[in-house]
Amino acid sequence: MAEANDALLSHLEGFFRGHRVDSLPGVAGPVEERIPGFRIFRIGPGPKFRGWTYVSSGCADITLRDGHGLEFVLTAQTDDWQHLESMTMVAYYHAGPPHQRLDHGHVVPIGRPWVADSACDRYLISLPYPFGPDFEVCGWDGGHARILWLLPITAAERDLLVNAGLEALEALFDEKEIDYIDPHRSSVI
Repeated sequence: MAEANDALLSHLEGFFRGHRVDSLPGVAGPVEERIPGFRIFRIGPGPKFRGWTYVSSGCADITLRDGHGLEFVLTAQTDDWQHLESMTMVAYYHAGPPHQRLDHGHVVPIGRPWVADSACDRYLISLPYPFGPDFEVCGWDGGHARILWLLPITAAERDLLVNAGLEALEALFDEKEIDYIDPHRSSVI
């Protein structure tokens, strides 16, 4: 786990040069049972991105198959403990039984609003569009992690995904030019 964690930290520090990068534990609870040493890298605002960024560390090691694993990134307008809680929850779920593994296009219910008064109450597992393909893959000797984005969405947006597909939903997000870090953004539906 140390090799993957070190590679991920180096990847993030290089990508977010000029930003502060902290390594934090997940929210207290059972995540340590599934992902011993689980961490969350919290990246403050800076020249590359105006908001806060949270990246899981430990998921890839636990779920590694053929040298490939997943980590997750969440972007937000403000630094809030709820983002640490969300990252911990998603990591715990993902590291459970194989039928719970998350991947591109999946939706994860949060169980509460993303932040207070937000209509977004679930995450779409998406490509990390705000950061581009150079951010998406972090490699180390013998393995790599793909970093997928936890994009907060509404119930109506999830319904569109189910009925029309991921491409249709993402096209609508582009058309409406959503501010994906605004917790009070209107649904595109």
